[in-house]
Amino acid sequence: MLRISRDLTIDENDIEISFVRASGPGGQNVNKLSTAAQLRFDTRRITLPSDAQMRLDRLAGQRMTKDGVIVIHAQRFRTQERNRADAIDRLLELLREAMTRPIVRRPTKPTLGSKKRRLEGKKRRSDVKAKRSGGFDD
Repeated sequence: MLRISRDLTIDENDIEISFVRASGPGGQNVNKLSTAAQLRFDTRRITLPSDAQMRLDRLAGQRMTKDGVIVIHAQRFRTQERNRADAIDRLLELLREAMTRPIVRRPTKPTLGSKKRRLEGKKRRSDVKAKRSGGFDD
């Protein structure tokens, strides 16, 4: 069992990992070995709160299919084990981020001191610019 948060765990058997050939540079190694990990996780197997499910849909983006399956392709490393661990870590991070509620921003008013400092700075800048047009007397 993999622990996502205090009240959410997923079974490792629900995660399907297959190995495919990686793309990109790498010479003969990339042509002969299947080191890239392709992780598939069906989100319908876990029960998420509705707000967390909406955040997961938004965060996963194109990595989630219409059926609710998250597909993560990991090919950063040269070995299957490290790519497998990387894919699982990325899935867990995605689920953890979906489970955390965003902090609601409460608008605040600027303090009296900050207003005075802002106006003083504007006044100083205005004086500097006014002194540039020195007004030549004929």
